[in-house]
Amino acid sequence: MTDLWIALSLVAVFEGLILFAFPDAWRRAVIELLAIPPQRLRLFGAIAVACGLVCLFLLRRG
Repeated sequence: MTDLWIALSLVAVFEGLILFAFPDAWRRAVIELLAIPPQRLRLFGAIAVACGLVCLFLLRRG
């Protein structure tokens, strides 16, 4: 369970760094995301989840 909290903390750090370093680029990216249809966003999300699960499996296996 500690690994989960560490991973979530790192996600927060990286998200915060992006917002801190590139606020205007982040804002433009969010505006562009609003134009993408929900089905495509779901597809991107599913692909990201699948890639993350494969990476976790490979890392934990070794």
